[in-house]
Amino acid sequence: MSAGTPPPSILPSLYAEGVPGIAVEIVIDAPASFVWQDVQNISSHVDWMQDAAQIRFITDQHQGVGTRFECDTVVGPIKLTDVMEITQWADGRTMGVHHQGIVGGTGVFTLRPSGSTTVFSWVEELEFPWYLGGPLGAIVARPVLKAIWKGNLRRLKGHIEGKYGSRPERGRP
Repeated sequence: MSAGTPPPSILPSLYAEGVPGIAVEIVIDAPASFVWQDVQNISSHVDWMQDAAQIRFITDQHQGVGTRFECDTVVGPIKLTDVMEITQWADGRTMGVHHQGIVGGTGVFTLRPSGSTTVFSWVEELEFPWYLGGPLGAIVARPVLKAIWKGNLRRLKGHIEGKYGSRPERGRP
């Protein structure tokens, strides 16, 4: 290790082959079980994901490991179809995907209970093809995608808190 290189133990864990990962997180004022009821419905992700225009399942199953679907993704002038497969599924806790389209990589939603709230984390590690700039394209896209995904989580929070807060039993002593 050279004098200017930090020891590996302090390098960010969100780096894969030099391409920065993207991590966003939000606290939702609802229990994880309530949040999961919405998140497990993959087709509803277009309701809160600005960049997801349409989801089409390519497997008969719509939940759990092995579920495959196409997601029409729009980011500014870039439109592509992202083919995804669910690779992790722990009810109420985790949903992981493998991106198999033009942009490859992995993504994971994690729900962590925190008292009566849920900490919702979203981590993506994406690989861009050479014609979208490869690793440099990923670095340039990172702040744009991070801003979009932060907005996605704010919409998810508003959607879930609106439903949870309107429940008649909510707020009663």
